[in-house]
Amino acid sequence: MFSQIIHSSRRISGHVMTLFLFTKSDVLTVILPITLFALAAAPHLQLANIPHTIIWIWMHILKHDISNQIQDPEEDRKNKPDRPLPAGRITTHNAAYVRWLLVPVCLAFSAKYGRLAFASSTCLEALSIWYNNFGGDKAGLSKNLLTAAGYGCMEVGAIIVAGTCSSPCIDSIGARAITFSCAVFATTLHAQDFKDEEGDRSTGRRTLVTLFPTFSRMSMMIGIPLWSFCLSRLWKVDYICSAAFVTYGMIVGARFVVYKTASADKESCKLYSLWFTIAHLLPGYWRFFYST
Repeated sequence: MFSQIIHSSRRISGHVMTLFLFTKSDVLTVILPITLFALAAAPHLQLANIPHTIIWIWMHILKHDISNQIQDPEEDRKNKPDRPLPAGRITTHNAAYVRWLLVPVCLAFSAKYGRLAFASSTCLEALSIWYNNFGGDKAGLSKNLLTAAGYGCMEVGAIIVAGTCSSPCIDSIGARAITFSCAVFATTLHAQDFKDEEGDRSTGRRTLVTLFPTFSRMSMMIGIPLWSFCLSRLWKVDYICSAAFVTYGMIVGARFVVYKTASADKESCKLYSLWFTIAHLLPGYWRFFYST
């Protein structure tokens, strides 16, 4: 009896780990920033809803990541062999089954928080289908635009889930925060592609990094510090914190130009993720110091 319990526990933990590995690469770049963004931008934050917010974000990321990774498992076998499909932790058929099972689960969970959360979940599903079936992952600039649109939908849903169920809404500050977050993401998203540049070239994947290698690196050096300054002014950050944020942005942006090895790009991507996360906290700074 006891051995059966241990065996069942190991199987369950193995399945949980498999699901986590589908989303592992998005923890720092999507799940953490959007969670903090929702807490900072929600007009009526409910602390009890924080776990719900994290679960809502993770389930939608999981659904998209599974849909994306079953498209071309061979590419991941070359570039990211630790993912569940190339690692043999789950079959493509079973992964597709989980992906479609998550659709009604996500919609039902979202409906609990009102029409806007439900609409966000529906839009995310539509964008995921378009992205994975009409070449969004292999079409350079369109990847940035489609991903930014999905990012915005996810931020809308996360803010609604994080707030009070009696008054699910997004105020003008939240709307402004979502707009600029999408703009920042659309223009800097390719920071994540540098570390995979060699593998993307070998598989014929078209990203800004593979299509315009020099321009994409220069855009990091210019864009990240420029966005740091603009966001600091937008959210009326004090001069000392603004200077620190802009300086950090200059360091991160310059790394993409100065250091071009695969290992250096991985480190630069981590530093970019931290910068992006800090940027997502700035609406909270405004609410704390200026909201009446």
